[in-house]
Amino acid sequence: MMTRILVLLNVLAFLWELSVAGPGLLSGGGNIMAVLQAGSLFPAAVLQDGQWWRIVTGAFLHGSLLHIGVNMISLWILGRFIEAAIGRARMLVVYLVALVASGLCVVYFSPPLVPTVGASGAIFGLFGALFAIGFKLGPRGMELVKANLGILVLNLIITFTVPSISWQAHVGGLISGFIVTALIYFPPKPVRARVVDANTGAYLESEVQSPGERPHSL
Repeated sequence: MMTRILVLLNVLAFLWELSVAGPGLLSGGGNIMAVLQAGSLFPAAVLQDGQWWRIVTGAFLHGSLLHIGVNMISLWILGRFIEAAIGRARMLVVYLVALVASGLCVVYFSPPLVPTVGASGAIFGLFGALFAIGFKLGPRGMELVKANLGILVLNLIITFTVPSISWQAHVGGLISGFIVTALIYFPPKPVRARVVDANTGAYLESEVQSPGERPHSL
């Protein structure tokens, strides 16, 4: 449910962008400067003019149809998994913390006059949450970590090799998402049941899945 709401908010914001910049925005053109001036994350505007709200608005704006399309697919896949694993409220906390942390990294470590837009910083926070969940699950969670390690490495390679991508936002979101999830997520403890051997009457210990626990996969 929370993932759907976040996707909807991003789509509504993009529709507003289209109304301002025109249909040329679909391919990254149109009057995109009007959108950037209205809500993108300008480090100089934040530090010099106190426009801290741009950290939030910039995370809901996108520069093209391809940009929002890739981000929303990622948000849909990761968001639903994290939401199922830790609950809607905690998933929202992770998303918002990563959104703010990635924005602060842009403000303090990006060129002051370069605008930044996109939800990828917050989405990388969900990526960090995925790995935190895997580590906190112990041996049974290492399969989750191993299965997604290659995807993470590929994303980081793209992050640091494509000039138009903000590595500051991605790294800030990834680290903050991992940390906050590690702090607020506690895996359900296995339920141990005592089973009686019908033939000998001896008590045997058995581990069963705790109520409500779901298999973790992506």
